[in-house]
Amino acid sequence: MSLLISLLCVFFALLSPSWAGTYSQVTSFGDNASGTKMYIYVPTTLASKPAILVAVHYCSGTAQAYYSNTPYAQYADTYGFIVIYPESPYSGTCWDVSSRAALTHEGGADTTSIANMVKYTISKYGADSSRVYVTGTSSGAMMTNVLAATYPDIFAAGIVYSGVPAGCFYTGTVNGWNSTCSQGNVVQTAAQWAKVATDMYPGYTGSRPKMQIYHGSVDSTLYPNNWNETMKQWSGVFGYSGPTEVLYNNPSSPYVKYVYGSNLEGIYGVGIGHSVPVMGAEDLKWFGFAGGSTPTSTTQTNVPTSTTTSATATATGGQAPHWGQCGGSGWTGPTTCVSPYTCTYVNAWYSQCL
Repeated sequence: MSLLISLLCVFFALLSPSWAGTYSQVTSFGDNASGTKMYIYVPTTLASKPAILVAVHYCSGTAQAYYSNTPYAQYADTYGFIVIYPESPYSGTCWDVSSRAALTHEGGADTTSIANMVKYTISKYGADSSRVYVTGTSSGAMMTNVLAATYPDIFAAGIVYSGVPAGCFYTGTVNGWNSTCSQGNVVQTAAQWAKVATDMYPGYTGSRPKMQIYHGSVDSTLYPNNWNETMKQWSGVFGYSGPTEVLYNNPSSPYVKYVYGSNLEGIYGVGIGHSVPVMGAEDLKWFGFAGGSTPTSTTQTNVPTSTTTSATATATGGQAPHWGQCGGSGWTGPTTCVSPYTCTYVNAWYSQCL
């Protein structure tokens, strides 16, 4: 029996991350009206005036899951920055990106709680307030866009993995679900989307976080048109008219990177669904950490997908599927769409079946 217990202890130890720093919960960090939980990873060797990364989990996720299944704590050990892992207080653990309070600077919702986590960490650890970054997946990606809009004075950069534009999920209720938005049917101009974002902090005229937006072309949970709309939103905020460069197989196949300028990049995964994997080394480059080399062990973020929506992912008879690519500079695939969809021009490098 003692041998069995010893073996079980070894087994469960192997299941847990073995990083050098300390992962713990912080129970008092300032105003927290929504009851959002704060977890923090502090590496053993902390940089002088360390940077902060806020890493926001997906629906049905937890802070522990995002800590365990993303590489950010490993990178923190290498570069000496601090990682904050917020945890949603709601049943189902999605984030409130739908209430008016959540979409308002100092509105008192989850967004305010997360901002207060950052302020607490800056004060306690002497962190660099000019190097605060945010990233998230799915619902966490939605929160990343919203945080970039509501607290542009706090965040220097954001990376969005499979989200929707800031404000798109508005329902007027706390932690609501907006099917019109999730299915990619909220369509506005770049100027309209930009106003949605800037109205979240009225009167703010300072700098805004640079943004990098990932999405999969066959995402059946948050439909791919949300990538187009998110790109329109941030291009409107930054005054970009369109991409100046398109890089195929970047950062790797089957992704296409659209470079709008130093403040905005969009990365579209052809044939990729809702679970766009976290590109840790690329993330660190965007956040300004030199090199961003891959840690010795690898992690995979598995995002639960919705069972209430679906999108056709397979081409039929030489025609592109719904949401599939059907044109663009250098495109050699199908140029017509399965019925009843139409090949719709997005930009000179990309047309999509909508």
